[in-house]
Amino acid sequence: MSSYDNHQALAGLTLGKSTDYRDTYDASLLQGVPRSLNRDPLGLHADNLPFHGADIWTLYELSWLNGKGLPQVAVGHVELPDTSLNLVESKSFKLYLNSFNQTRFASWQDVAETLTRDLSACAQGKVKVSLYRLDEVEGQPIARLHGTCIDDQDIEIDNYQFSADYLQGAASGKIVEETLVSHLLKSNCLITHQPDWGSVQIQYRGRKSTASSSCAIWFRSATITNSMSSASNVSLTIFSVFCQPESLSVYARYTRRGGLDINPWRSNGDFSPPPAASPVNNKQFHNLRAFRRAQGCGNAVRRAIVITGRP
Repeated sequence: MSSYDNHQALAGLTLGKSTDYRDTYDASLLQGVPRSLNRDPLGLHADNLPFHGADIWTLYELSWLNGKGLPQVAVGHVELPDTSLNLVESKSFKLYLNSFNQTRFASWQDVAETLTRDLSACAQGKVKVSLYRLDEVEGQPIARLHGTCIDDQDIEIDNYQFSADYLQGAASGKIVEETLVSHLLKSNCLITHQPDWGSVQIQYRGRKSTASSSCAIWFRSATITNSMSSASNVSLTIFSVFCQPESLSVYARYTRRGGLDINPWRSNGDFSPPPAASPVNNKQFHNLRAFRRAQGCGNAVRRAIVITGRP
C-alpha cells in the first residue's frame, strides 16, 4: 500500500472521476497534492532536502480572448520549485487552463500574472510563468539529451521489482565525471496507475557506474509506482545510496499528455536544465500544429527522442 492510498489529502481530487469542463475562468479548479506524500517514504523532509530543483511544465494548449473577444493562443513555460509544499495535480491544471478559453483578458501580461498568482497559491511556493507567441517557438528543434545512452546492452533482466541486493557494487574504480542517458524511463500515476514515458539524464562525479548497473537502476526504480516528479526524487536517492557520487543531477523529460508535459530535475550540485535552443528555420515545424504533433509522437519514437529545445 502506497502513501497515496485512501489519503484524506486526495479525497477531493477530480483525477479518475467524470468531470464537467468549464470554459470561463475559475481558479478554484486547481488542486494541490502535498509533496510530503512522495517524500516521506524516502525519508526526505522539506526543511532538510539533500537536493534542489524544479518541475518544468510546458503548456501547449493555452488559449483565451483578448479585450475585443479575439482568441489568443500561446505556449506556456512554468517552473514549480521543488521547495513548494504542493504539486499541482495535472488533471486539475488542464481543467484550469480550459477555463481560460472563453474568458477575456486585457493583455498577455494579465494572463501571465493570473497564472503566476493562481499556481503559486495552489503550490504554496513561488511559481515562474512565461508565455510565448507561436512564431517564437516555430522551428524548435528536436534533439537527444547529451550523454552516453545506456539502453542498448546485452543483459538479461527477469525481475522488475526493486532489489537493494542487485545494486550492490554499482560503482567502482576511478573517479570520473560523466553523463548517462536512458529513454526507458516509465513511471505510473499514483492514483490512476496510468504509465508516463520519458527520458532521463544523469550527470555525476564519483566512482564510475557500470552501464549495466545503471540500466538496472532505471528498470527497477522507474517501474515502481511513482508520480513524474517523485520519480526524479526516487532516482536521485537510489543513485546516491548505491553509487555515492560526489555530485549528482537527475533530469527527466516526459512525453506530452493532454496538452502538458512535465520535466522535473533534481541536483545536489551546480546544475541547471539545458537552455532553450534558438529557433531555426525548419519546414518541418512551419506551424504550431506540426510542432504539437512532434511533441505527441508515437510510442516507437517516444523512446528514441526527447525534447530538449524549450521556450
